[in-house]
Amino acid sequence: MYESGRYVAEHVTPTTPAQVQPNGVDLTLDAVFEQTTGGHLGRDGKEIGDRREREASGDPPTYTLEPGGYVVRYGETIQIPEEHVGFLYPRSSLLRNGCMLDTAVWDAGYEGKGEGLLEVYHEITIERDARIAQLVLADADHDDTYDGSYQGENL
Repeated sequence: MYESGRYVAEHVTPTTPAQVQPNGVDLTLDAVFEQTTGGHLGRDGKEIGDRREREASGDPPTYTLEPGGYVVRYGETIQIPEEHVGFLYPRSSLLRNGCMLDTAVWDAGYEGKGEGLLEVYHEITIERDARIAQLVLADADHDDTYDGSYQGENL
């Protein structure tokens, strides 16, 4: 069963009333990065490629993104409660503008300011703090809580 937006908001900070939806909470864009070197995924570990932060311009700060792939960081700290799993979906406004947000499962016990992969198919401008994704929480059995290398990321 998925939890209500009000419940999800108890595990996301900070939030505004506009971010709380019936079934989840909208996450905002904090920063945009371009990967500059390749990474490596092995059987016994990983190496994340180097990246550089894109500069926003104007007032409000706005990113102009050409077609390509970008790593985005969300502006909120997420705490996935025990007996839950977090899923993040793109807001339909991104999809309708030719963009896709790829994310991974957020396990019970995860805490941090997560990241996702923004695929841009047509040039778009996105303001910092714009709502780009929606976090939902679902009940889930688990054997343990998250204690991986991304625990506490970007805090």
